[in-house]
Amino acid sequence: MSKPTITTSYSGASASKFIAAQLLEGSTLANGGMEIMPNVKHKSVIQKVDVSGLIANATCDFTDAGTVAISERVITLEEFQVNIKFCTKQFVDSWESAALGSSTFKNMPAAFGDFIIANFANQIAASVESNIWAGTNSVAGSIDGFETLWAADTDVIDVTAGTVTASNVIAELGKILDASPNAVYGKEDLTLYVSKNIMKAYVRALAAQGGGYENRVNMWYDMNTPLSFDGVPLFLAEGLSDNTAALAQKSNLYFGTNLVDDMNTVRVIDTSETLGDQNARFVSRFSYGIQYGFGNEIVFYS
Repeated sequence: MSKPTITTSYSGASASKFIAAQLLEGSTLANGGMEIMPNVKHKSVIQKVDVSGLIANATCDFTDAGTVAISERVITLEEFQVNIKFCTKQFVDSWESAALGSSTFKNMPAAFGDFIIANFANQIAASVESNIWAGTNSVAGSIDGFETLWAADTDVIDVTAGTVTASNVIAELGKILDASPNAVYGKEDLTLYVSKNIMKAYVRALAAQGGGYENRVNMWYDMNTPLSFDGVPLFLAEGLSDNTAALAQKSNLYFGTNLVDDMNTVRVIDTSETLGDQNARFVSRFSYGIQYGFGNEIVFYS
């Protein structure tokens, strides 16, 4: 089988499906872990409305009562690029295996260039997932993630973390729930976001309690079973640092991007015709950012 040709270039609106794959397929966004704002041009204002004292005793007159406080947070997108040169041979080998039915690739792209893009998109999605939670803007290619933002916000409710193990995970998660503000406790979308090591410890702890589900001990959990703690759903946030967790409403966390912006570009440039090599260049440009609404309704365990 001869080497497939690469003639793949997308920009603006036509690049949106590939930008979506790069940005939105990390576990947090793909599993609905927060609100997604897909059409932010550069900045977008998140309005926060706080009302109190609205109900008063009835009279025959119109009597203004209560207060409405409106404040704002701004979600600002940052622009990023991926520029990398690579040898196409490894991709050709994978493509040929897939064409012969020897691959586990779920949705095989029709074009060889799209196949290459899909491979890079997976890596970019994993990087975005990490940046959402643990990113630091001082590092090139990153944004300030929620861990950085919450640590700097005195409104956020802080709970000091320890090293979480199967023997103490229930007590540690209990500290987070104990610190939950009454304003959000019981809300339908209230979620306990946990790191991988906390989730692993919790699964092990449940297995030790009465042998786990149907007394199957360490065989009870199949990685797909929804878990909760004291009635609050657990969400595995793969980008969270070890021994880190947060309690928040999904509707209080925002991820912004612009899937149809003219700046969006995904391109694979084959240099074999011009340079006589076996290389290609992957080029992508995109933008995204995160923000949250009410800091005093978030519990940060760190």
